[in-house]
Amino acid sequence: MKKSSFVAMVLGTISGVLFAIGMCMALIPEWGTMKPGIIFGCVGVILGIITLIIWRKMTGKEPIKIYGKAVFTSIVGIIGALALGVGMCFTMVWDKMVLGIVIGLIGIVILLCLIPLIKGIKD
Repeated sequence: MKKSSFVAMVLGTISGVLFAIGMCMALIPEWGTMKPGIIFGCVGVILGIITLIIWRKMTGKEPIKIYGKAVFTSIVGIIGALALGVGMCFTMVWDKMVLGIVIGLIGIVILLCLIPLIKGIKD
């Protein structure tokens, strides 16, 4: 195993665990640890970004360049995933079956739109 892969694996695991613990702390009301959970989650995200930067430097890759298409694609993916999740919540948590199915299907269609958006349509 290359040193860069090992460092990325260790730092990625630590950042993932911090993020997961933070989300559990913030989202489980019985624990009463909303503020520390948010702090842990943010530290996990920041460490994940630092891990990505360190790994790219160690492997000799260029820094990530942000293009408009990548930002738009990310926004479409986030909206689709959120719509699918909200539809699932409507169906399973709030007992609004029909509305949940409609919102979930809209989310699935938005996520399916990512395929031609990323790959393009070829003849």
